[in-house]
Amino acid sequence: MPTFSPEDLVQLNAKLRLQSPLEIVRWAVAQAPGRAIVSTNFRPYEAAILHLAVQAEAEIPVLWVDHGYNRPATYQHAEALRVRFGLNLKSYLPRVTAAHRDAIFGPIPTTEDEEGLKKFSAVMKLEPFQRGMKELAPLVWITALRKVQNPNRAGLDIVSLDENFGALKVSPLFYFSDVELDAYLTRHQLPNEWDYFDPAKADEKRECGLHASWGKSAAHGAAVAELGSRRS
Repeated sequence: MPTFSPEDLVQLNAKLRLQSPLEIVRWAVAQAPGRAIVSTNFRPYEAAILHLAVQAEAEIPVLWVDHGYNRPATYQHAEALRVRFGLNLKSYLPRVTAAHRDAIFGPIPTTEDEEGLKKFSAVMKLEPFQRGMKELAPLVWITALRKVQNPNRAGLDIVSLDENFGALKVSPLFYFSDVELDAYLTRHQLPNEWDYFDPAKADEKRECGLHASWGKSAAHGAAVAELGSRRS
């Protein structure tokens, strides 16, 4: 992972905030040639980060966890973007299907069951994501994180060090508003997808764990426990 001191990061983020998203992505890719990835879930506005990423590196690996709960519109959107951009899509699935999980453990937990949601997220989302990160072994991880998404993300910045995955995390759209992203999609004639559903959140302001400190240990522990009970 490229190394930066806390002071370096402060200065770097101040500098990059004056750059365009495409300039930021190109900078990110240059930090670790051949070792950068972009992650996606094909939620609203994801076309923007994918459009930026493939301009910087046409064959950049695109990590996607297909947890099995996506709606038809999301799968159609994903396929349309894959074809349009020629995405080097790397799909990772949970070790148990959505139908199998629901049959054994019941419906997706609600926001009233925080521990249940964390366990669900660990098995259906975090474990396959960690598996993908381990196999792809990126030094630079490009994301579509934005400051406005939830309180946890408001404390991040364009560039941060992700200790969960040992990568430099770069979010070129971090300070973009929905209005600015709408304008970007319109300018480049890119589609959007509003029927997206994230079963691991249940609430848009909730953190699923990918970008939180508890995510790594939760993924390992809960995946082992749930899969073990499924086999017993």
